[in-house]
Amino acid sequence: MGIMEKLPIYTQKIPGGSVLLTATDKVFNWSRKSSIWYMLFGLACCAIEMMATGASDYDLDRLGLIFRGSPRQSDLMFIAGTVTLKMAPKIQTLYEQMAEPRYVIAMGNCACNGGPYYYDSYSTLKGVDRVIPVDIYVTGCPPRPEGLMYGIQELQKKIAKDSLAKILKSGAVKS
Repeated sequence: MGIMEKLPIYTQKIPGGSVLLTATDKVFNWSRKSSIWYMLFGLACCAIEMMATGASDYDLDRLGLIFRGSPRQSDLMFIAGTVTLKMAPKIQTLYEQMAEPRYVIAMGNCACNGGPYYYDSYSTLKGVDRVIPVDIYVTGCPPRPEGLMYGIQELQKKIAKDSLAKILKSGAVKS
């Protein structure tokens, strides 16, 4: 389904042509959800599944996701795997360097809540949401690429519901 089927677009005839009218929020949110630039943060075995999702069998490019190596150019961060207490401040620093509005997907049981290390490890963070806000949780040990793609589609639905006025009011985008 293309943009024409999803957006309420109205055509008004004027001398010499016509003008298309639609809601600004819908156009901006469609373009934002269709061009997410993500930064990989693979920490453990979940990173292998994340790489498989970006490979040719599943191909994240067809969902509009483009890999960026720099946090300053990214608006989505994948946290894939076990987050240690030593790594947590570095994740927080990278998150703060990301462009606004920014989103986080926690991938795997270890990133979501500490996984099997919850009780028996002194060095494992009990969920990455203790240091940065998480938008989507993708559970599994490790989660399948289909699960990650579902999480990405849920994030795209969340982005599509955003209001441009709310984003500007929050100060996420400097006007």
